[in-house]
Amino acid sequence: MADVAPDAPTDPADPTDPTDPTPAAPAASAADPTPITRNGNADGAPSGPSGVPASDPSGGSGIRWFLRLSLRPILLYLASRAGMLLVAGATSSVARQPLVKSLTPWDSTWYLQIAGSGYVRHIPPGTGNPAQSDLGFFPLIPLLTRATHLVTGFGIPVAGLVTTFLLGLAAAVAVWWMLRDVFGQTGADRGTALIFFSPGALVLSLVYTEAGTILFVALALMALKRHRWVLAGLAAAVATTADPVGCAAIVPCIVAAVIAIRRTGEWKSLAAPLIAPLGVGTFFAYLWVHTGSPFEYFLAQRAGWQGGTYFGGIPGAIAHLVNHGFADPDYGVKAVSIVIAVGLLVVFFRARPPATWVAYVVAVLAFGAISPIIGVTPRLALRGFPLLGVVGAKLPGLWFEVVFGLSVLSMAALGMMAMGGPLWTP
Repeated sequence: MADVAPDAPTDPADPTDPTDPTPAAPAASAADPTPITRNGNADGAPSGPSGVPASDPSGGSGIRWFLRLSLRPILLYLASRAGMLLVAGATSSVARQPLVKSLTPWDSTWYLQIAGSGYVRHIPPGTGNPAQSDLGFFPLIPLLTRATHLVTGFGIPVAGLVTTFLLGLAAAVAVWWMLRDVFGQTGADRGTALIFFSPGALVLSLVYTEAGTILFVALALMALKRHRWVLAGLAAAVATTADPVGCAAIVPCIVAAVIAIRRTGEWKSLAAPLIAPLGVGTFFAYLWVHTGSPFEYFLAQRAGWQGGTYFGGIPGAIAHLVNHGFADPDYGVKAVSIVIAVGLLVVFFRARPPATWVAYVVAVLAFGAISPIIGVTPRLALRGFPLLGVVGAKLPGLWFEVVFGLSVLSMAALGMMAMGGPLWTP
C-alpha cells in the first residue's frame, strides 16, 4: 500500500474529550490547513449529537455519507474473511472434513454447546481435561448464536458462524470510525487493515468472542470521547459478557470519569464506570442461581484450564522457548508475540493516543500477564485492538507495508495450523 498523506489531522484536539491532553482546538495553519471543529471532525461538516457529521460536505445526507465512508472498513473486513475462507477450504480439503468443522474448532465447540443446550450445573471431577466444562465460558456469543438460530432456522453451528461474521463486520465499521476520530481516513484505513489482517484475526472466522469484544469496546471508547456516559457504560457492560478480557472495558470508563471530574467537575461521568460492571455481574449472579456459587466460572477455569501459578504465562513461554526451542508451536507463538508486543507498544506510546485507549490496552495486557498460561498471544493482541490500530495508523509507508504483509502471512499460517488439526491452539 502506498504512503499517502492523511486527509485529516493526525491528532485533532477535541476540547469535549476528557482524554485529550490539548485544552483547545488549534487554529488552521499553513502547515495544517484542514479546519478542525470542536466535535473532532476534520472535514468541517456540521455535527449531530453523536459527533458524526449531519451531512456530507458535498451535499448528501448524513446517512448516505456515513454509509459511503463505512464501505471502506466493510470492504477491508470482507477481504480479510475471504482470505480466511480460502484457508479454511484448503485445510478442510486436506483434512477430509466438512468446511463447517474446520470453522468451528477448539473453543467454538464450547460456545456452540452452550447455545444449543445451556450451561451444565456442575464441574466434572478431577483436574485438567477431565474437569473441563462449559462453565468456563462467557455467555454473549452463545446467547446471540441462540437468537440467530431462532430467527433464521439455521443449525447451531451455522448460526454461530453467521453471528460472529456479522459482529465482526459491525466491529470493523466501529473501529474505523473510532480511528478516524483521531487519525483521519487514511490512518483509519491502515489501522483497521492491520487489526483485521493481524495474526490473531483468524479467530474472527470461527465462533469466538473477539468480534463481540472489539465491537462493544470500540463503541464504548467512542461514547466516552463524546461524553455519552450512559451509552459508554452500556457498551462496556455488554463487552464484559463476551469474554473475561472484555472486562478491561471497565478501566477506560474509570479513567474517563476521573479526568472529567478533575477537569470540569462532571460528576455524571460516574455513570459509565458504575454501569460497566453490570454485564459480568449479571453473569456471575446467574451462575450463583444456576450452580450455587457466583465463583463457578473461576472454579471451572482453575479445574480445567488454568491450574498453574498466576503470572506464569509470560515467564513460562520464555522458559519453554529457551529449553525446547520451537518444538511446541503454542509456546513458540507466545514467545514471539511477547517480543512483537514490546515493539508495538513503543510505537503506540510514542503516538500519544487518548488516555482511554492507553488504559484499555494496558488492562488487556495485564489480563494476559496475570494468567497462568495465556501470557501474550495473537488473540490477546487482537482484543487489545487500539494497540494494533494506532500502530497501523502511525507507521511510515514502507514500514507499514512490511508489517502488514508479514501480518497477513502470519494470519494465514496460524489459520492453517488451527483449522487443520491440533498443531496450534488459538
